[in-house]
Amino acid sequence: MSSDLHPLPLNLTQMVNLMTSITVEHVKKSFDRNEITQDKSIIAVDDVSFKLSDGDVMAIVGPSGCGKSSLLRIISGLIKPDAGTVYYDNVPLEDIPLQDRGIGFVFQEGALIPHWETRRSVGFYLNLRRREHEVPERVREISKITGIGLEKLLARRPRQLSGGEQQRVSIARALTRDWRVLLFDEPFANLDAKLRGDSRLELKRLLNRFPVSTIYVTHDQIEAVSLADRIAVMNKGKFEQVGTYQQLYDAPRNLFVAQFIGTPAMNLFKGYVEDATWQGESFGGYPIRNDLENGTRVTMGIRPQFMFLKEDGIPGVVDDITPFLAERYQQVTVWLGRERWNLSLPLDQHIELGTTIYCDLYPEEVLYFDTRTGIRIG
Repeated sequence: MSSDLHPLPLNLTQMVNLMTSITVEHVKKSFDRNEITQDKSIIAVDDVSFKLSDGDVMAIVGPSGCGKSSLLRIISGLIKPDAGTVYYDNVPLEDIPLQDRGIGFVFQEGALIPHWETRRSVGFYLNLRRREHEVPERVREISKITGIGLEKLLARRPRQLSGGEQQRVSIARALTRDWRVLLFDEPFANLDAKLRGDSRLELKRLLNRFPVSTIYVTHDQIEAVSLADRIAVMNKGKFEQVGTYQQLYDAPRNLFVAQFIGTPAMNLFKGYVEDATWQGESFGGYPIRNDLENGTRVTMGIRPQFMFLKEDGIPGVVDDITPFLAERYQQVTVWLGRERWNLSLPLDQHIELGTTIYCDLYPEEVLYFDTRTGIRIG
C-alpha cells in the first residue's frame, strides 16, 4: 500500500509536501451476529467524524472492544464502512488506487516475513524500486535517532529477535518507505513496561524527524500523551470527546471521559440537589448551579489529588495503601458506609491500614455530572 509517485525525500521540506490530511465523515460499521451465541449485530463504529491535519499525530484511546481497531482498518481501507466516507486530501479513499494511497500500517505483532533477514525487510520497498543505494543511509539515520543499533540487527531473522526488536524493525521498515499516512494499532502492547517506555521515546524521535500524518490506537494513556497532538476517547463505537490530554482531564464532557482519563481514576459520589447545594451520603453542602430543581440526581466528581486530611473532616477507614515512590505520593483508599474513595497523599504522611482518617476536599475542584445522562453540568 505504498506510493510510487514520489521518491523518499531526504529533507523535511520535501517530506512535508508528502503529508496527507485525513477526513472521516459519519463513518459507521456493524458486524453480523454470532450464530453460536445468537448475539445481535455488533455496532463497531457508530457515526464517527473527525479531521486530521497534515503531519499531525492523533491517538485514539478507549477500552477493549470499543471499536478502535475497526476504525483504524476503515481508515486504512482494509475494511469498507457500511456508511460514511474517508477522505485523503479531500479525495474519497475508495477513489484512490491502492498503489497511490501511501498507507503504512504497524500492527500489534511485528508482521515480519519469517524467513527474511532484517536487512531485506527494511530495504524491501527501496530495493523493489531500484533505490537500494538509499537503504544504508536511512538505516544509519534511524539507528542514530533511536539509539537502538538497528545495524546490529540487519543479519537476523524474526525468530532471532526479541518482541521489542521485532516491533522496532517493523517501525524502521515503515519509515524507509514513501508513506503519506502512518497507522499504528497498539504496536507496543506486548512489551514490558521499561521496553514500552524506551520504544515510545524512540518512536517520538522518529515522528519528529520524519513527520507523517499519524493515527495511533492504544489503551495506554501515557503512550497517547507522549506521542499525540490530540487524543480521541472512544466508547461503544463513538467518539466521546476529542482534545488535548489537559482538556480531557480538566474538562471531561461526561462521566465516561472523567473516569477513563486520569490515573488514579476520579472519585465519584452520587447525590442530589437541595436549595442550590449538592448533598451526598458522606460529603455535601457544596454550591451548585441555582437553576437545578431540588431532588435532581447529580454525581459529584473529584480527583484524588484534590482530597486531603483534615482533623474535623469526613471519617474513612483505610482499606488500601499503594506507594508510588518515583512520583513521591501514596494512594490511600478509604471507605465509609456504601462509599469508597481515593486520596493521593504525600509519602511522609504516616497512614496505617484499618485506621480511621479524616478527609476533606477542595470544592473549587469539584465537577458535577447529570446522573441519568452522564453529561457534565457546567
